[in-house]
Amino acid sequence: MNNIRVLLVEDHTLVRAGFRVLLEKIEGILVIGEVSDGRSATKLAKELDPDVVLMDIAMAGMNGLEATRRIRQESPRTKILMLSMYTNEEYLKEALRAGAAGYLLKDADRNELELAIKAVWRGETYLTPSMTKFAVDAYCQQGEAQTGPLARLTGRQREILQLIAEGCSTKQIAQRLDLSVKTVETHRAQLMERLDIHDVPGLVRLAIRTGLVQSD
Repeated sequence: MNNIRVLLVEDHTLVRAGFRVLLEKIEGILVIGEVSDGRSATKLAKELDPDVVLMDIAMAGMNGLEATRRIRQESPRTKILMLSMYTNEEYLKEALRAGAAGYLLKDADRNELELAIKAVWRGETYLTPSMTKFAVDAYCQQGEAQTGPLARLTGRQREILQLIAEGCSTKQIAQRLDLSVKTVETHRAQLMERLDIHDVPGLVRLAIRTGLVQSD
């Protein structure tokens, strides 16, 4: 078969290097690029059109969930295999809602890594075995529970929510996203209204629960 073309997205340099070494030892898999953040991942995925993106779920600035949503919108052929340190039901649900085809823990060995990549490349869903107990709930919940709170927000609002949760001020967010302070304030007010959460601690708790940021 043709090589499975993989884009590697991981914000920790040593971890990324370790995954690259593992991937390069697997016959039939070709690493075509690597980046350390979600925004770069969306840009490079559009340029390179990989078969599979190995995507870290937790990254500053733009997390893997938001990057997955954008890549799936722009390149629906590309499959996303989410990488995570956490056996957390909410993270799994958000990953699947975002369009990920698989969820793999970072302590997976080479055999499982190969199995997962080839499974999602074939169009299957791959879940780390310890997460399968959550799979039925993740797929079968109805109504608002199926979409989750983040689905109420636009992509820009999810970005701003993550940056708020990371401790950025309105001015810092405006500079980071190349927006006016007034525009950021408008987005902030709208996301609070849509989530019915009107204080920063509440936004931080939601961001942690849904995997936008990690708790210390």
